[in-house]
Amino acid sequence: MDDPLESMLRSLANRSASVPATPRLAATPRVQGGPCLDGAPNLDSLGIALPTGGSPATKGPALSGLPAGASGPKPGTALSGSGLAGGEVRLKEIRSPLERPNRPLLETDGQKKTGPLLVVQNLHKVYQKGPVEIPVLRGANLSVQAGEFVAIVGQSGSGKSTLLHLIGTLDTPTAGQIVFEGQRIDNLPAAERDRFRNKTIGIIFQFYHLLPELDTLENVLMPMMISAPCWRYWRRRNSYREAAIKLLEQMGLGNRLHHRPAELSGGELQRAAIARALVAQPKLLLADEPTGNLDRQTGQDILQLLRWLNQQHRLTILMVTHDPEIAAQAGRTVRLVDGCIHPA
Repeated sequence: MDDPLESMLRSLANRSASVPATPRLAATPRVQGGPCLDGAPNLDSLGIALPTGGSPATKGPALSGLPAGASGPKPGTALSGSGLAGGEVRLKEIRSPLERPNRPLLETDGQKKTGPLLVVQNLHKVYQKGPVEIPVLRGANLSVQAGEFVAIVGQSGSGKSTLLHLIGTLDTPTAGQIVFEGQRIDNLPAAERDRFRNKTIGIIFQFYHLLPELDTLENVLMPMMISAPCWRYWRRRNSYREAAIKLLEQMGLGNRLHHRPAELSGGELQRAAIARALVAQPKLLLADEPTGNLDRQTGQDILQLLRWLNQQHRLTILMVTHDPEIAAQAGRTVRLVDGCIHPA
């Protein structure tokens, strides 16, 4: 007689042999990151049917107006020409901001006509301090042509910085209007005002306002990090970095890329601030007492840099200062007195 335990084991072995083996599923590739990182899920594993034929890069629904098998434009890319040739998509080249032409044109009756870059019309600004109203601007008027270097002089407290902040859309006027390239900007919604400021206007201040925890290159890249969606910045990060490095080299800071603000001199801090203001390729640079926190020689170096930007690259500059000698180095000077602008 067979042993009962041996018989049970033999029966279980025969039963296992008669059951077909369950096939093992292939492991699904892990998706890397989110919208800012490269990598995509395996669409087959998600149950999404793809058309047969073609390479994985060209699979997917056809886009209207594109040749068969051509892939559509990826987010954040610019198309060259009126259409796509053979499905080719080219990223827009990110050039140095100093190479951008600064020649704004207004459309009038179907014809292009050169007009003022900036027009300030009857601008008023009144601050409320408790029950007391403090008028600062009382009907200021100013017109700036593209490529000009204009200095605004006035005593401390005359409203020079207030005027600059209004033009830079950092504040809103009590009355009057500000027109840039034919479009009114003082009454824009907050979000549109922020976009306009980030893309069109560069601002440099007396006290630099660099972030102390970032190095020079990171401070200059900050406007691009803020303005671009995460996925666009990630895709173009190398181009943005190259443009920022080139700009810093033109500012004489090629050997200070990875120094933090505490490791820079006053002149280097201001040149880094100028590079940060220029990295988004602005059409107008606003300078609020750019030499007020510097010694005389360093201040002259900064003014020489601003003149070079204006003369060689036609960058439009509007600078406020209380020093007539500094203002004299601009192309044109106006005076702010009693809240109004007068010829100097």
